[in-house]
Amino acid sequence: MPEDNEQPRRKIRSYVLRTGRMTAGQKGAYRQSWPMFGLNYQPECIDLDVVFNRSAARVLEIGFGMGQSLAEMAKAEPEKDFIGIEVHSPGVGKLLQLIEEYELKNVRVFEHDAVDVLNHMIADSSLDRVQIYFPDPWHKTKHRKRRLIQSEFIQLLRKKLKTGGLIHAATDWQNYAMNILKVLSAAEGFANEAQDQSYIPRPEWRPLTKFEKRGERLGHGVWDVLFKKLAD
Repeated sequence: MPEDNEQPRRKIRSYVLRTGRMTAGQKGAYRQSWPMFGLNYQPECIDLDVVFNRSAARVLEIGFGMGQSLAEMAKAEPEKDFIGIEVHSPGVGKLLQLIEEYELKNVRVFEHDAVDVLNHMIADSSLDRVQIYFPDPWHKTKHRKRRLIQSEFIQLLRKKLKTGGLIHAATDWQNYAMNILKVLSAAEGFANEAQDQSYIPRPEWRPLTKFEKRGERLGHGVWDVLFKKLAD
């Protein structure tokens, strides 16, 4: 309990809320589709079988950006359920547009902090895969404490994954890729799926984005890391 003259410590967040305007289409999709596909944060666990009205493999994506790759994955694998978490409203609105366009039934969306959602709303041992694509690299040394992928966060994901569940991360910053590999290699309860204990080729389930295609033409690299949860 802080003293009267002290302020409670704020937890370090891995993102900064940017002000961005939603397009008319995004606003319309938000109004129309959020009641069906949006999940409001509340500090209590939810039953995903009830949310999706079925039992299926569950994939959680943290920071889905504008939602294009998440929507494409959900369209390609209708037998799986996908949960997306994003803090930026235009991205949420765009994903809801894509849900309408692709006529998806297997996607649900949070607009909230991922750590809060994982801690309070996602049951332990309920996820088959967690994917984190192109998280903010916080490339300045003084900002690296803000990076999402750190030891404590990985152990939170371990609780939420089923045995055999996967953490899949991708980044176009080599320094962050090396750090992600280091953190996961040292994490209790995980094994690297790469035969050489390093990086993997882009798996077929992760769509190649326009951003990556442009980067490839410019000679930029992308590094994928895939780790499996071992039995407790």
